[in-house]
Amino acid sequence: MNKTYCPSLTEYKRRLSREVKIGDLPMGGLNPIRVQSMTTVDTMDTLGSVEQTLRMVEAGCEYVRITAPSVKEAQNLLEIRKELRRRGCTVPLIADIHFTPNAAELAARIVEKVRVNPGNYADKKKFDVIEYTDSSYAAEVDRIRERFRPLVQICKQYGTAMRIGTNHGSLSDRILSRYGDTPLGMVESALEFLRLCEEENYYDVVLSMKASNTQVMVQAYRLLVQKLDEEGLQPYPLHLGVTEAGEAEDGRIKSAVGIGTLLEDGLGDTVRVSLTEAPEAEAPVARMLINRYTHRAEEASPISVVSYQLPVVGQESDADSASRNGTDNQQLSTDNSPINPFQYHRRDTHEVLNFGGLNVPRVITDLSRLPRLEYADLRAAGHLYSSFLDKFQMSDLGADYIYTGERPVPFMLPNGLREIVTHTAWLDAGRRSEHYPLLTIDSYMADNPQLHPELNFLLMDLATLDAKLLAQLRTERRVVLVLETTNVHAMPEMRQAFFALIRAGVTSPVVVRRIYSMNNPAQTQLDAATDVGGLLIDGLGDGISLCTDLLPAHDQEALLRDIDGFNQLSFGILQAARTRMSKTEYISCPSCGRTLFDLQETTAKIRLRTDHLKGVKIGIMGCIVNGPGEMADADYGYVGVGKGKIALYRGQEVIKKAVPEERAVDELIELMREDGKWVDKEVLEEPVAG
Repeated sequence: MNKTYCPSLTEYKRRLSREVKIGDLPMGGLNPIRVQSMTTVDTMDTLGSVEQTLRMVEAGCEYVRITAPSVKEAQNLLEIRKELRRRGCTVPLIADIHFTPNAAELAARIVEKVRVNPGNYADKKKFDVIEYTDSSYAAEVDRIRERFRPLVQICKQYGTAMRIGTNHGSLSDRILSRYGDTPLGMVESALEFLRLCEEENYYDVVLSMKASNTQVMVQAYRLLVQKLDEEGLQPYPLHLGVTEAGEAEDGRIKSAVGIGTLLEDGLGDTVRVSLTEAPEAEAPVARMLINRYTHRAEEASPISVVSYQLPVVGQESDADSASRNGTDNQQLSTDNSPINPFQYHRRDTHEVLNFGGLNVPRVITDLSRLPRLEYADLRAAGHLYSSFLDKFQMSDLGADYIYTGERPVPFMLPNGLREIVTHTAWLDAGRRSEHYPLLTIDSYMADNPQLHPELNFLLMDLATLDAKLLAQLRTERRVVLVLETTNVHAMPEMRQAFFALIRAGVTSPVVVRRIYSMNNPAQTQLDAATDVGGLLIDGLGDGISLCTDLLPAHDQEALLRDIDGFNQLSFGILQAARTRMSKTEYISCPSCGRTLFDLQETTAKIRLRTDHLKGVKIGIMGCIVNGPGEMADADYGYVGVGKGKIALYRGQEVIKKAVPEERAVDELIELMREDGKWVDKEVLEEPVAG
């Protein structure tokens, strides 16, 4: 299998794409990565659209997308454009088209770019299961060609660019029948339309593969690049986005996991962060994601090649020989991936206590920098102490382990929480069974090291993975590795460590450990979600430990705030990467001119009633365009179908078609109750300390 999807898995190199001119602001090629967003005002509200566009541009938006669901909205794009130009704003405009070829053909004469969704544009989307023969499939493609060709010819004539934007949740019945609801289906949906463009010698095309599921989204973009190369097609620029990411921290973390993973490998020419917030809030987040790579190539340290040879049974191992002689027995290209980048598979590991195997990734909260530790301080690890009841209550974001370093906790821990200490502290305390030691490489590789009989942690990085250590780890069953790095190009370096373990046949579980500053919490949130989420997306990682760089000299409350923030962030990253569901997930679209209710207000209202439902996924969609399709991943859906009217879904099936908005949340809850998914919120007998 050809696994190549990016210029390098170790060096930061941007994929060199074809330059596409969009007004006066070209995309792709050697141009910077661009930022875009979408208006939420009704497109028929000319002045409202203009004012919002100006605010978006002020916030850093370089392209502005405006919905044009019908001919009348497409026509009004001209008035919006005129008023913007009159006010001195030359931002390129993009018409967002779904079902209406006539609207697209009109808009293409007015704006700088049109976006079409191949799953909706001139294709059938009736959620029908149809068996297509090769001839009937080809006949459908011919029918689409005849509907699509006029738009291509108009774009070519007017110098208008086009984005062919596939959405995971809105694949056509035809594509679903042949490829299923898969990344390959998404890619093929776009390639069909792209081939039609090339038949007309039209190349001003941008491609996107959006999904709410970050694993699917990343796999689809990678596969798209691989297929373009394989078919000898142009290296078209990529528009990156996680669709329906949601709001607040969850939306930002989810966006970073998906978008950041691709940016790390040099993919992407423009970014849109889709938040259920005012559109001017999106551009700054996109810019923070992009800015990490402005100087990445010159700031990153080279990532080394791990050399090893598997030992031969009954003989002195070549690994030992190589270690003594200082020679490399096996040189491995750092860009030779041992995993399938187009399909999720969690790395095979053996179980060590509750790490690895079939266990969910564990969260370790680092409390070692606290100068003192009391009952109430465990709230920062999600374990809440009630002095009135003299007992702990664990929240849904309760850490599995705490690391206390040289100072073990002086009191009994709550049930379900375990403690890690340094190897020295463990020995000094008499090798207590309830403490688990963290060893350095030197202490582990010493002759006859003293180890806990069940679980030990070994701190390591890529540079320490030499042949001798790899050979020893192949037979070790009591150790969990704690992987860290100081490289600016962090995710790729840690990924290479995982690759080395896989190639050497080491199945020890691995915890990913990263230290960050909380001086800029918003940036740190995105950085951590990218660095760790990018590994989890590929099935790499059995635990996460995010640590503050604050020293014990800082006041206790500042340290606790940082620790609490990192504990919550850890669970958020695991959820966004779809590797551990610990809270309710809201798949909510960013508002646009099609929205039939106040999305932000409605999302907040639904969250208030349902945020205790661990692992339940609720789709909140402003209109039927983004309804059943974009909620493909949701357990339940709340979709606007008319003014004051809501449709409620169970998965892809509509259950109630026109519920009055004032009753819709109650009826959504009743639907969950019928399915046995509803539980009442617990009422605490007394507020917990802190």
